Amino acid sequence: MVRIEKIMDKRGLKAFIAFPSSLYRDDPNWIEPLYLERAEHLSHKNPGTKHIEWQAWVAKKGDKIVGRITAQIDTLHRELYGEDTGHFGMIDAIDDQEVFSALFAAAEEWLLSKGARKITGPFSLNINQESGLLVDGFDTPPSALMTHGKPYYAAGVEQQGYTQGIDLLAYWMQVASLHFPPVLNKLMEQARKKVTIRRLNRKHFSEEMQILRQIFNSGWQNNWGFVPFTEFEFATMGEQLKLLVPDDMIYIAEIDSVPCAFIVGLPNINEAIADLEGRLLPFGWAKLLWRLKVRGVRTARVPLMGVRQEYQFSRLGPVMALLLIEALRDSFAKRNIAAVEMSWILESNAGMRTILERIGAIPYKRYRLYEKQL
Repeated sequence: MVRIEKIMDKRGLKAFIAFPSSLYRDDPNWIEPLYLERAEHLSHKNPGTKHIEWQAWVAKKGDKIVGRITAQIDTLHRELYGEDTGHFGMIDAIDDQEVFSALFAAAEEWLLSKGARKITGPFSLNINQESGLLVDGFDTPPSALMTHGKPYYAAGVEQQGYTQGIDLLAYWMQVASLHFPPVLNKLMEQARKKVTIRRLNRKHFSEEMQILRQIFNSGWQNNWGFVPFTEFEFATMGEQLKLLVPDDMIYIAEIDSVPCAFIVGLPNINEAIADLEGRLLPFGWAKLLWRLKVRGVRTARVPLMGVRQEYQFSRLGPVMALLLIEALRDSFAKRNIAAVEMSWILESNAGMRTILERIGAIPYKRYRLYEKQL
């Protein structure tokens, strides 16, 4: 018999966070998240909790945890899409439909009590954080801030009445083989007369972060499920990027001195923490810093990229994206980064997908966002 327990205290939250480590113990591609990072993510230190209300549960058989889930209400999402929206996330469970049914019943009952009638997910905790259920690409480890999963999860979710909302794609490319075909090179050369590519100015870091936020919110505003980043969220993200990202891995494209597009490269932290088993103490901090700052990592991820809305359907829009990728490619090569993940890209974003595939990137992971009417 499956028993559902609501997470009510720090002890329960610790068990909630720890559950995947036992579930994925035999998965060679599982990377244990840092416990400290997960605990902060599920606390007031997560800037998204300023507009997100959430609740978590675990499923038990006897005294053993066999599953977990969260449910969320995002007030910013409701401002854009209606007061009847809600979300689920952080779904992990053994291969047992009774467990999936019990977890989703608890989440849906809570969401109904909050007025939700339309559910989307999974999000941890909203679309600007970790998003999507892995449905293809289980044979490689996840990049930084991306999710992993079990092949049976999709069936477990779909049997609860959830259907595909949209798919997200992760692209993989080898830095050495990244190339720009002659026709693209010609467009890039023409655009250099109008477009200036510059590094982020660390002396004005806070102001630069808000410029990136404005570009992102402009460029993504018409995408599926879009929720704008708040100033506080981007400022908090900036503090993290300041520690992890070198100056030459954030670039801004300007036209007539006006910032119009940007790109961020992130060293793949998952590569650096793979053997830490989620622990930074007693020596994990030293290992992590040494691997990131001294030895360096060999892979990276592009988690953020944006082009202002007014340029997306012009010739300059995609060319600015190419110029930014070119600048980041050279930075990666200088740092001996051999491969990079571009993620995530909406499956419906034909323009960006075409650009990536023409320069040598391949889609290698697929994540699904689900929806359900209650």
